[in-house]
Amino acid sequence: MASHRRPRQPSRARVTVLTTAAAAAVAISAQAANAAPGAKPSKDEVKSKVDKLYEEAEQATEKYNGAKEKQEKLQKEISTIQDNVARGQQDLNELRDGLGSMAAGQYRTGGIDPSLQLFLSADPDDYLDKATTLDRVSGQQADALRRIQDKQRELAQQRAEATAKLKDLSATRTELGSQKQAVQGKLAEAQKLLNSLTAQEKAALAAEQDRATRGTERPGLNGGAGSTGGSGDTGESGHTPAAGTGRAGAAFAAAQSKLGSPYQWSHAGPSTFDCSGLTSWAYAQANVSIPRTSEAQATIGTRIYSQSQLQVGDLVFFFNDIHHVGLYAGNGQVLHAPRSGTVVRYESMSTIGGPFMFGVRV
Repeated sequence: MASHRRPRQPSRARVTVLTTAAAAAVAISAQAANAAPGAKPSKDEVKSKVDKLYEEAEQATEKYNGAKEKQEKLQKEISTIQDNVARGQQDLNELRDGLGSMAAGQYRTGGIDPSLQLFLSADPDDYLDKATTLDRVSGQQADALRRIQDKQRELAQQRAEATAKLKDLSATRTELGSQKQAVQGKLAEAQKLLNSLTAQEKAALAAEQDRATRGTERPGLNGGAGSTGGSGDTGESGHTPAAGTGRAGAAFAAAQSKLGSPYQWSHAGPSTFDCSGLTSWAYAQANVSIPRTSEAQATIGTRIYSQSQLQVGDLVFFFNDIHHVGLYAGNGQVLHAPRSGTVVRYESMSTIGGPFMFGVRV
């Protein structure tokens, strides 16, 4: 007969061990889930990533601005060369027509050997006059040939220069498209991160941004551009800033008139700006032409490495690659167009996000 023994029940100790192991496995799984790459980042993590993306977008923006400026310059140069070639070709055609007329005249009068013409001439003096004229015509013909050769060489050089510039223009347009994609990609990625936040988190970030803007609405300069702070108003650098005067003061006043204007990448006014767009526009209002990009603006004027020597309206540059620029506002502050999602505003130089490199007095 078959055995009908009851199955052996697990011991209490064994049940306890199994239960503990299962609990540990659940805890580990939960930790792994929290640490998974797809886990939702916190508000502060999102802000940090977004700030970094905006910085990278600004770097790409300045490269885009440089490529765009180069494209516009090349287009003007090519247009000038092409106009010169057209005019040169017209001159060459006129030289050739003139040479053809002289050659036709010579053919009509020079078909008989000169010595035989003299022998047959009824009037030797008339012949000698004609021979002298023929010599002069030959000299003019040789001169015309030299001018034609010179004009041909000049046109060949201009056409070669135009070809090289057209090739450079094509490469510049490719770079322009690449930088545009880079900017748009960074901004889209930043927006995607911001969209991942809850309404409450978005409101908290907006409040932080609003506080940052309100905290720097006035740089401690009584009466606006060109005024110094009151007694003890020395700012971060420990000095009372020198008043902005002349064209620097005029540029600063122009920039002040744009406080609150939105940041827009690759814009240089009059209603939206990127960082170098604001500074180049402001100095243009003071009848001073400066380059379009921050990197190029850093090459002009007189460099100032000590913050204590800065004056209101001086250009101030940040980050090791000089991809951000603003106008010194006194008291350790800068008037600038910070980045996407912000407006033209005052801000402490210590909160820009990158080190102050130097200033430039235009």
